[in-house]
Amino acid sequence: MGNAIDLLAPVWTHMTQVQPARAEGIYLYDAAGARYTDFTSGIGVTNTGHCHPRIVKAIQDQAANLIFGQMNIVIPPTALALAERLNEVTPAAIDQFFFSNSGAEAVEASVKLARMATQRKNVIVMQGSFHGRTHQAMAMTTSKYIYRYNYQPLPGAIFVAPFPYSYYYGWNDEETTAFCLRQLDQLLHSQSAPDETAAIIIEPVLGEGGYVPAPAGYLQALRALCDEHGILLIADEVQTGFGRTGKFFAMDHAGVVPDILVMAKGLGSGMPISAIGARAELMAHWKAGTHGGTYGGGNAVAAAAACATIDTIRDEKLVENAAMQGERLMAGLREIQAEHPVIGDVRGLGLMVGVEFTGPDGAPDAASASRVQKACLQRNLLLLTCGTYGNVIRWIPPLVVSAEQIDAALEIFNEAVAAG
Repeated sequence: MGNAIDLLAPVWTHMTQVQPARAEGIYLYDAAGARYTDFTSGIGVTNTGHCHPRIVKAIQDQAANLIFGQMNIVIPPTALALAERLNEVTPAAIDQFFFSNSGAEAVEASVKLARMATQRKNVIVMQGSFHGRTHQAMAMTTSKYIYRYNYQPLPGAIFVAPFPYSYYYGWNDEETTAFCLRQLDQLLHSQSAPDETAAIIIEPVLGEGGYVPAPAGYLQALRALCDEHGILLIADEVQTGFGRTGKFFAMDHAGVVPDILVMAKGLGSGMPISAIGARAELMAHWKAGTHGGTYGGGNAVAAAAACATIDTIRDEKLVENAAMQGERLMAGLREIQAEHPVIGDVRGLGLMVGVEFTGPDGAPDAASASRVQKACLQRNLLLLTCGTYGNVIRWIPPLVVSAEQIDAALEIFNEAVAAG
C-alpha cells in the first residue's frame, strides 16, 4: 500500500480527500494553503469554531499540569469545575452529572440510569432517530439501515414511535402532532405497557433523520404523558446542545425539562467528552459501581476544554449569534427555494438547518441533494447530507459565523442549485 490513506479501514466514508494542515474559525486550510469553508462543524462539534484561542489555551495549560486522573481513584478538579459549569447552564431541576467520552456512551448511560431508576425495561425511540453506533445505541437508531446493517441481533425491548415530521406527512404541525400522539398512545396500548416502559428518548431536532424540529406542542404533550405514567423523558441533545439551535438546549424552545439530558459534540469543541445530567433524586437510584468507564471524567484536558467551551459560548454570546445568523440563513435559503422548486422544504432552529430536495411528485430527490453538495464542494464549501433517503442538505456552521460569511455561503449554494 503506497498511499497512507490505504492504511485506514475502509469502513470510514470520506466526503472529501482534503487533509487539513490547520484550521481557524469557520475555515480549514490544506498544506498548499487552499481554504475550505466548513459548514459541517465536524458534524456539529466545533460550535466555538476551529481552534478558538480560549479553547487552545485551556488545553495547553491543562496538559502541562494534569492530563488524566481516573475518577474512581482521584477526582480531577476540572471534572468538578465542569459539573459546576453544566449546573449553571442546564435546567434547575438537573443538578448531577456523569461524564463519558462520546454521544453513544452517554446515550447508553441514560438508558442504564432509566432502567435502574424505574426498574422497567422497555425504551421507546422515534422513527428517524440516531443515537449512536454501539450495540444498544444502534438498536435505538432508525434513521438509516446502514447504521445497523448486518449487526443483528441487537438488544431488545426497543419500540419505535413516529416522529412528528410534518413535511413528510404533508400536514401542518397541529395535525402531525395529533396523529403522532395517537400512534404513541396506541403503542402504549399494544406493544409496551406504560408500567413496563422505562423511558421515551427523543432528539428535539432529528439529526441524521433529516434536521426536523419537533413541534413545541408535541414535546409538551410528551412531557405530560411521561409524567402521567412515571416514564422518564430523555432528551438526546448530542447534536442540538450548546447553542446550536439558538437556545442553549433545543428543549428550551418548548419550555420542556427532560428527566435526563444527553450531551456531547459541541460540549468539548473537538475534545472527546460527553455527559448526562439528571436530578439528584433520580441519580440516587444508580447503584454505585453499576456503571463507569476508564476515561469518563478522568480526562482532565477534555474537561478543561469543555469548561472553556461553555465560558466562550456564554461570554461571546454565541447562542444569540446562532439565533440571529440562523434567521439570516433561513431567509436566504427560502429566497433560493422560491426560485428552485427542487427545494421542497427549508426548516430548522438557529444554525441547525435542513434543506430537503424533492421531485415534482414530492418524492425524495437524493440525486439533486448529492449534485448540489458536490457543486458546493467544487467551490470549497463543505456541507453534509442527511435524512433517511439522503435528500436533505444540512447546514451546521460554527456558531462564530458572521453575517458576511453566511451570505458568501448562500451565494455559493445558489450557484450550485442553479447549475442544475
